[in-house]
Amino acid sequence: MKQFDAFLKNMDLDYLSQGKYKISFPEYIELKNNDNAILLDVRTHEENAWVSFNFAKHIPLNELPDRIAELPKDKIIAIFCCTATRATIAYSYLSILGYDARILPEHIGDLASHIKAGFVAKNPLS
Repeated sequence: MKQFDAFLKNMDLDYLSQGKYKISFPEYIELKNNDNAILLDVRTHEENAWVSFNFAKHIPLNELPDRIAELPKDKIIAIFCCTATRATIAYSYLSILGYDARILPEHIGDLASHIKAGFVAKNPLS
């Protein structure tokens, strides 16, 4: 709990105004293309069954403590869900554990809107 207390105490106006806890989809793609980031989907299995991104690591928020070893400590972890609520919780958890986590605040529809032919041609998954 002391780690969480310290984490919260650092979330002052200066920290929040810098926005370093967030990452945009284009910023994530640039980092991913240089093998410096992964995308973490913390939505439920049911939500993921409806809409999924094969380039994202899917670990539902409630499974994160048991599956933490699946995440690399040497990459930025861009976290998303439907509304950024669960992403914010995951961000806090991962940050306390020493991960370089960022919240991808875009909604799932916004993410999908980035993925068009020109984008795909410039950013192949393989």
